[in-house]
Amino acid sequence: MREKTKTIPIKIMDDAFNTGVVIGKIALKDLNQFKAAAESHRDNYHLFFLQEKGTTSIEIDFHTYTIKPTAVIYIHPNQVHRMLAIKNTTVSVWAVKTETLNREYLALLEDITPTKPLSLKKEAFSIISETVSLCIKLSERNHEKLYQSPLKDSCNTLVALVVSQYLAQSKSVDKLSRFEFITKSFKSLLEANFCTVKKPTDYAQTLNISTAYLNECVKKATGYSVSHHIQQRVVLEAKRMLYHSNKSVKEIATQLGYEDYAYFSRLFKKITVVTPSAFRSKNHD
Repeated sequence: MREKTKTIPIKIMDDAFNTGVVIGKIALKDLNQFKAAAESHRDNYHLFFLQEKGTTSIEIDFHTYTIKPTAVIYIHPNQVHRMLAIKNTTVSVWAVKTETLNREYLALLEDITPTKPLSLKKEAFSIISETVSLCIKLSERNHEKLYQSPLKDSCNTLVALVVSQYLAQSKSVDKLSRFEFITKSFKSLLEANFCTVKKPTDYAQTLNISTAYLNECVKKATGYSVSHHIQQRVVLEAKRMLYHSNKSVKEIATQLGYEDYAYFSRLFKKITVVTPSAFRSKNHD
C-alpha cells in the first residue's frame, strides 16, 4: 500500500547558486537508479523532460504516459506525478522557478497545461537539444561574476522553444474566436480561484459579461457548461488529495471551500459515481 503523508509532498529545488534554474542530462538503466522520483509528489518549479534515448513511463494526475525519443513533456507545479518505469533512458531535465520565467512564457505555460508528451521532428529536436547543451555549459560556469543572467536568459529561451512546439499544435490567440477567447479567460480565472469561487455568476462579473453569455461561450467552445468546468476542477483537486495524502474527507472538503461536508460528498459522487471514501479505498496500492 502506498505510504501516505498528511499533505501531498512538494519537492523543493536544490538551487545552491540561487539562479532559479537547475538543468542537466542523466542516463539511467532503470528506476532503481532514481527511486526518489517513484514517489508521488508536486514540485515548487516548472519541470521539463527531453527524451533522447530509451523509454520513460510517467503518471501525471491519474494518466499514464510513455515517453519515447525524441519527445518533450512539460509538468506544471500544480500537477502530481511520479515515475513508473525507466528503461535505458537518456534524458535532459530542466527545472525553472516561477519567478525566473519570463512573464509571457509563464502565461503561455498556464495556457497549455495540462500537456501530453510531444513528439519532436528532427529539426526541432536538434535546436532544443543544442540549447540544452548550451544551458548545461552555462550552468557549470558558476565561478563567473555574471553567471546568473546568461543562465536565466538561455533557459528562458529553452522554455520558449518548447512552448512554441506545443503552440504549433493549437490555435494562436489572434486566431481565437470570441467564444474561445472568453473561455480561455474563464479557465485562467478558474485555475486561480476554484477553491474560493464556485458560482458562474462571479466569474461572469469578473469578465464583465452576463452569466448567460459566459455559459454560451464556454459551452460552444468546449461542449460543457461553466458549472461543469468548476465542478471538474474541484473534483480533480479532491482526487489528488484523496489519493496522495491522508487528509480526512472533511478536511479536504474544507480546504476546497465546502463547509457542508455532505454536499461535497454528494458532488464528488455525482461527478465520479463513487463516494470520496470509496475512491480512496479503490485506489489504494
